[in-house]
Amino acid sequence: MEQDLSLDRFERVALKTIAALPDPFRAPAREVLLRVANLPDRDLLADLEMDDPLELTGLYDGIPMTEKSVFDFGGPPDTVWIFREPILAEWRERGNVRLDDLIAHVVIHEYAHHFGWTDAEIAAVDPWWE
Repeated sequence: MEQDLSLDRFERVALKTIAALPDPFRAPAREVLLRVANLPDRDLLADLEMDDPLELTGLYDGIPMTEKSVFDFGGPPDTVWIFREPILAEWRERGNVRLDDLIAHVVIHEYAHHFGWTDAEIAAVDPWWE
């Protein structure tokens, strides 16, 4: 049976991961726009000075909560991007992790940027980091 590798699956796993965040983080995480795409676009890669789109599995675009001020409201929404093709490439290369676990890991990592988490805080919700 062929495995579901669709964008919809990536979004479902990402939303499930967000719903499983600890209580103090769940509601603020839901305020971040979640975008799932096949690949980062050329302009984004150029802004990040990257050439290979398969090197970027996810991205947080915004101001971390620990750095926000009242003057930061009204701008573009904080956004977490999850990129399907780079995650699939890493999954195939590793060969020893479940796809859903890798997707969840990328989601946690990107939301960690939003929350300004330390590695210890990430490890509390993502065993990947232990």
